[in-house]
This record gives sequence, C-alpha cells and structure tokens, in this order.
Amino acid sequence: MKIDRRSFLAMSVGGAVGTALTPLPWKIQDDLAIWTQMWPWTPFPPDGENTYVNSVSTLCGGGCGITVRKVGERAVKIEGREDYPTNQGGICNLCASGLQMLYGPTRIPYPMKRLGERGANQWVRLSWEEAISMVAEQLGEIRQAGQPETVACLSTRPYGSMPALLKRFMTAYGSPNFMTTPSMMDAYDMTLKRMHGVDGRMGFDLENADYVLSFGSGLIEGWGNTVHMIRINSKWKDTNAVLKQIEPRLSNTAAKADQWIPILPGTEGILALGIGYVIIKESLYDYDFVNNFSAGFDEFRRAVLSGYSPGNVSKQTGVDQSTIVALAREFARARRPLALCGRGQGTVPGGFGEYVAVHALNALVGNINRPGGAWAMPRPEMDGWLEPVLDAPAEAGLAKPRLDGAGSAAFPFAGQLFNRVPVALKAGEPYPCQALLVYDANPLFSMPGSGMVREALQQIPFILSFASHMDETAMMADIILPNLSHLERWEDVPVTEGFHRPMLGLAQPVVDPQFDTLHAGDTLLQLAAALGGTVAASLPWENYEACLKEALSPRWAELEDRGYWIDENFTPDDWSLAFPTVSGKFDFAVSGADLKTLFAMTAPQGDDGSYNLKLIPYDSVRIANGAVGSPPFLIKIVSDKVLKGKTVLVEVNPETARAAGFGEGDQAVLKTPLGDAAVRVHLSDGLMPGLVAMPRGLGHTAYDRYLAQKGVNANDLIGSVEDTASGLDATWGILASLVKA
Repeated sequence: MKIDRRSFLAMSVGGAVGTALTPLPWKIQDDLAIWTQMWPWTPFPPDGENTYVNSVSTLCGGGCGITVRKVGERAVKIEGREDYPTNQGGICNLCASGLQMLYGPTRIPYPMKRLGERGANQWVRLSWEEAISMVAEQLGEIRQAGQPETVACLSTRPYGSMPALLKRFMTAYGSPNFMTTPSMMDAYDMTLKRMHGVDGRMGFDLENADYVLSFGSGLIEGWGNTVHMIRINSKWKDTNAVLKQIEPRLSNTAAKADQWIPILPGTEGILALGIGYVIIKESLYDYDFVNNFSAGFDEFRRAVLSGYSPGNVSKQTGVDQSTIVALAREFARARRPLALCGRGQGTVPGGFGEYVAVHALNALVGNINRPGGAWAMPRPEMDGWLEPVLDAPAEAGLAKPRLDGAGSAAFPFAGQLFNRVPVALKAGEPYPCQALLVYDANPLFSMPGSGMVREALQQIPFILSFASHMDETAMMADIILPNLSHLERWEDVPVTEGFHRPMLGLAQPVVDPQFDTLHAGDTLLQLAAALGGTVAASLPWENYEACLKEALSPRWAELEDRGYWIDENFTPDDWSLAFPTVSGKFDFAVSGADLKTLFAMTAPQGDDGSYNLKLIPYDSVRIANGAVGSPPFLIKIVSDKVLKGKTVLVEVNPETARAAGFGEGDQAVLKTPLGDAAVRVHLSDGLMPGLVAMPRGLGHTAYDRYLAQKGVNANDLIGSVEDTASGLDATWGILASLVKA
C-alpha cells in the first residue's frame, strides 16, 4: 500500500487521538493509580467497602453519565456509566480527572470577602450569615435607589434549573440582564428563529447521516458530547458514511475524516455559498422542499449566483474549484446529507452569515427535520414553576434596555450578547453596571479580548462569585459564596448541543460536602429571602432540592429512578407544520435580511499592514478551555509538542517558518495588535501556510502551580469582533507576526 505525505499526517494525528481516547491511558486509573501521583494534596483512602454511585458530570457541556467508585466515604474513581444514552460507558479526559476537582487545592473552602486590590488574592473568611447579609444589603440598596437594571448576572449554561433560577431571581429583582457566555448555540438559536421561525434549539441526527460536511466543527475535539461523537465517528466507518472536514488546520477530526479540505480562516461561510451555487446552478436541489415548503428562494438564489461562483469562492477561500464542485455534487446526491458548523468545540459563536449559509445547504437538499438531518428541537423548560411575582420597581427595571443590546432594534433576534458588554461598560451605555453575579463562568479567561474583559470588570463596583474554584474571575470578586463541587450537589443537566432528542440527566451528590460550602441554588434562595417582598415571594422554596423537584415534577420519578429522562419517541414536525414564519415556510431570505451584508466576511483585527501572518486558536480534548481549568491529570497528558515546561508551542507550516528563519523548537515572540507572547515554534505540515495556530486553555494566572503560568492564553492575543448583522462574536483569529526572541 502506498502512503503519501497527506495519508501519513492523517495516520499520525489520528493515531494520537485514538490513543488518547481508547482505554489504554486509562489503565493509570486502575487500582487507585490516579492517586499514585506525588501531589502534596493526594488523598489516601483507608480500606473499606466498595460502593458505586451514579451521577452526571457537569464539568463540560457534554454531560456524561458517570459512575463513581467509593471506598468508605472517599470517592476514588470515576468511570463512564454503561447504560447512559450519550456516552455509553465512555468518558472524556476532563470527567475522568474529576476527583482532582473535588479534592484539589484550588477549592474555595468557605465564604470570603476581598481584602486589598482586586486580583491580589487576599481574603478574609466570613460566616454564611455575614456573607448573605452583606450581599443582600448591597443589592437591596441598588434596588431601593430604583436602579435594579444595573445589576447583571452571567452563567455559562443557558439551560437547566440553575440558570432558570438565576434568571427568575433577576426578573423578580427587576433586571433584564441575565446573560450566558457566548457559544455556537447562540448562532444556531438565531438561525432557527430567522429561517424556521422557531424559538428552540438545533439538533443533528448525526447517527443516521451518510454524508457530513463539517465546517470547522471539532467533532472529536469536544463539539457536543465528546464520547458520543467518537462513537458516531466509529459508526460512520462501519456504515460507510462520509465525513468531509473543512478547516485551516489538520485537527484530530480532520485526520479521522475521509477528506480534509484546508481553507483560509474566516471563509467557511463563503465556501458554503460556493457549494450552494453549484447545487442551484446544476438544479441539484430538492424541488419538493424548495418549491412547496420554502420562501425567499429566488432572493437567495440571486444573491448566491451573483457573487459565489466556484472561481470567485476559490480565490477567497483557497479551496480548489474542482473540490468545490465535487463537494456540492456529492452532498446533493447523498441520501442523508448534513452540513454543520461551530468552530472547534463551539465556544465562540462565529458570524451569523456563516450559520445561515451552512444551514441553507441542509434546506437545499431537503434534509430538515428528516432522518440524518438538522432538526428543530424544543428548548428545555422548567415545567413546574409559576410565573415570578413583579412589583413596580421590578417592572420599571425590566422595561429598561439590556446592557448587551440583545432584543433591541439593532439586534432584535439575539437572546444574549455578553461579548458586547465590555465595550458597553467602557462607554457607560446604556447605563453603568453596579453589580455582577457570576455563576459557573470564567469570562476573564475564556472570552476573546480578555484584556478588555478585565477593564470592564474593574469598572463594576461590586462582583459576587459563586465559584467552587479560585479562577481568574473569582479572584476579581468582592465576595465569594462558594458553590458545592460537581460531585457534592444535585443538578439537572439538559443535553443540548448537537443531540437530536430531548434528554435530561440528573446529577446527584456522591459525597458529603468537603468544606463549608453551599449549593448556589440554596444561596440564591437565602439571598431572595433576605431581600424580602416580591423577590422572596418569587423564590419561595425551602431549599434547592425542593425547587428542583418542583421544576422537574413531570419527570422527577423517572429521573430519580434511572438518572436520566429521554424522549425516545421524539420526532420533529413535518414540513407542513414545521415553520411558523410569516409565510409558514422555511425562509431562505432570512426574514428579509440584506443578504449581501449578511454574507460579508468579517474583517481581520488590526489590519494596519504590519502583520504578515494570521493567528488562529484551536481546541483539544486534552486541555479544558471553558469555565473549568485543567486538573493536573490533563496537564500531564498534554504533548510536549504543545507545552514544553511552561512554554507553549505554536504550530507553523514549514514553508512559512523557513521564510521567517525559524526551525523546530526555536524561540520566538508572537505579536498581535493586542499583545506579545514568548513561544516556541513547532513545524506542522497540517497547517496552511501563512498561519500560526495556538491551543486554547493554557496561560492561566489562577488555580495552582500545576496549571498557572503554563503557556499563553490565546484570548489575551485574540480580541472579540462584533458581527454587524447579529451582534454575535464573529472572532476567527487575528493578524499576527513571528519575530526572533
């Protein structure tokens, strides 16, 4: 068998991810081996009876079902739960190392008040009574002054009882400013509203698709549920399904795909329109769907045919014309084709036009709400709660515009746009923010433009954190009311990203609380009671567990019995009922949008002529890059081609490196319009020339010595870019240069 350079690269990268995700490395967990690492805080459980407790992990968005082995009262090992529908016994790296999050040194052990300057990490311990009283007094004064809208709340997840409880608290208090950290689901939610007329979420029947066009989605890098996606990828091999991966870098997903199509960063939506051009021009689209169940097709066709021929698209994307034509024909002729996007793990939304262009391909081939296609799904809702009680101050505050501009005349279809908040706070518009509540989020680290986020947080007089661990944002807080760990608390876990059936998991306490911490839900209920009036009346539950049971009352018995609820019989609406738009049909014209503006490529940051490269971030299953920092176990499995000592290695194409005078391992300074960073160079043929690739998730300044000060935070060098058509964060990278150290 002949193996060319491309095949060799794919085998090398694919072999690496295979090793990382098969049982081989997990042998280090056997017989408590995970605790043989000589960390000073390592627990040594006494001999005792082995017991097992089922739960659901909340460390990442995948929501894996887990089984925790205990010796006596000590949890000693986490495994994947065999009968859990999404991961079926598998487990991702982060979930497997979850015990280090439970017992590690970065846990916040009790309520604390800041001393000295913000970020100095100097604290004084408070009792829970003192802490609740201080926060209630601060929030009460703001509300009594008639300014409840100046309080904001940030959560990582938009769905589930805790985000719903936080939003309910904010509503009863009188603030419209409940927000979540941006993700691809914001863009997909907007796509559903604009094209389907549905206020829901997007699901993908990936298991039954036979031809998948992935526009940069890291399907085995953590997009959706990691283990679920790896299983689907294996199933595709058995069923001869085809995966075409479109992205600038040879990721693990690209290496496992049937074909990797390198593309210039930020041009994925343009390529989708080029593919659409061929499908329309050659009349390969689904006549029944387009003619009978869609509106605005003529306008869409004119926009596509006027500027997105394969020749024009090839010049903009770097993809050969012949490849564009072949992809279009293959996609249109497949039985169950599916196109999707959401770069990497989907933690940055991307431009709205890209999602419209990609999803339009599913509509062109008629694979909407069909097996193997894109499905409109209902939102997870709290069925058992009554509406909150509002008094006059609450009604007045809720009538004010949001800090992020979501729902305004400029961005009427946006649910939330936290990426716009730093700029708004700097400008003092539409009003100052006097207090910020942060739950399960670390925007100071995880959001592009972290420097501007820091400046924005510094302007807020009062910050309350519910963090379990001392992360970068918690270090900026004035008061911390620490949440229970993920293995100490009740919580519902909706499965949302990419899954094609409504599903809900139930996390339950595995061990008793290790410290003087409290469930954030109970803390919120106590705050509401201290504020009194209609705020207390709107959150009347005795404790969070009672609140959770009432919220999930229709499904509670099944959740308690099995640990999850899933609607196995769910089917999406038939085309005749699926599109509650003005026309009652799928809307190719996107509610009358200016398609030329919508599809325009987002300009790179700092285009002043002094940069000759483009820096792009990439995601890895071996590095946590969201609200949770990587535990020591994850750092141990990071390759020395990514992190060597405390220095991050950036990937550079050998051709690009030679032109700049760099060789393998050379020290360099990476410069962007937002800052400089010391790096080393790693040569990679799996990256397009002219690019520099940096991993996300390194460069922490908080946590412990196993994670802090290792590498560079890509978000320090890459800023947020607002999509003018939607307000979403359209960041794909930034202009950069590499110079000798």
